[in-house]
Amino acid sequence: MFEALDLGFVEQVLERSYGRKRTGRHPRSLLGQFKTELFKRVARIEGYDELHRLLQNEEDLRLLCDIKEGEKPYHPSILLRFRKRIGPDAFQEIMAHCVKQLDRMNVLDAGTVALDATFIKAYSRRDPKNSRRGLSDIEAGLRKQGGNVTLGYGVHMAVDALKGLVIAFVVTPANRNEKRVLPHLLMQLIMAGFHVKTLIADSQYSSCFIRRFCRLWNIATIIPYPRNHFKHVKGLLRVDRLFRVHGPRRQVKLYHKRSVNERGNAWLKDFYGLDQLRTRGLENATIHVTLCIMTSYVIAIAALKHRRPDLIRSPTLPHQIYMQKTILQ
Repeated sequence: MFEALDLGFVEQVLERSYGRKRTGRHPRSLLGQFKTELFKRVARIEGYDELHRLLQNEEDLRLLCDIKEGEKPYHPSILLRFRKRIGPDAFQEIMAHCVKQLDRMNVLDAGTVALDATFIKAYSRRDPKNSRRGLSDIEAGLRKQGGNVTLGYGVHMAVDALKGLVIAFVVTPANRNEKRVLPHLLMQLIMAGFHVKTLIADSQYSSCFIRRFCRLWNIATIIPYPRNHFKHVKGLLRVDRLFRVHGPRRQVKLYHKRSVNERGNAWLKDFYGLDQLRTRGLENATIHVTLCIMTSYVIAIAALKHRRPDLIRSPTLPHQIYMQKTILQ
């Protein structure tokens, strides 16, 4: 899996972002710590304590994560310091490099993009003195989840409707309205050089401003109108109480592609630990989401380089490739 990455570029970004002088004792391997973070998500390890125990006992894993003989494994505090020193901008630069690599492989098709938001719970409880904020994470926001009000963050994602890969995202407190985030997502896609032709989203994104903003960039919107808007106008895209879609046939067909976003959210949570946030603050939450999405990119690039495009979204790809090489040997 790591062979699929451009490790030279990754190491260059990490060293530039770390900002540590090359005097005195040489720091621990930055590339090794980066690999450790990706391995944590591929192996679905929830906590850093469990990861530390594995690094202590598994010799193959120590070699994989560039831990030299006689060196201690990366302590959770070392990995936390590493993430803080690198920062979200550097991780997103590496992620953007992976996106360009996938684009050159003709995998991404950003012509049709599905937008949606998912919720991740904050690593904090609510402040008993002020229930509107977190006790140890004051940047998290409140959101109604089922019958409960939960503290956390909203991850707003733009997903390629063809392959189901996330191509842009924004992390905000959970109480931020989706309509305010959508222009930032679109500008990310436009600045990255993607030519979005069709945007698919649910009725939460329905507003005159959003439709005018998309029209300004020549983007067709497949967004159903709420039931209380233009009740007597026929031919508009709508979703009834039984979640049946009504409207022009072409728009209904395109709207059904929005389910790729729901599958993508579940995929990131189930296989790459998106909902296992164990750090506090908006910046740390952004780093966590970036690493989870980046792991899915590395899996996709590895599948293509091993000529297995059918496994582009397979969370078990590293194990399958390892078993295949073992059998051939």
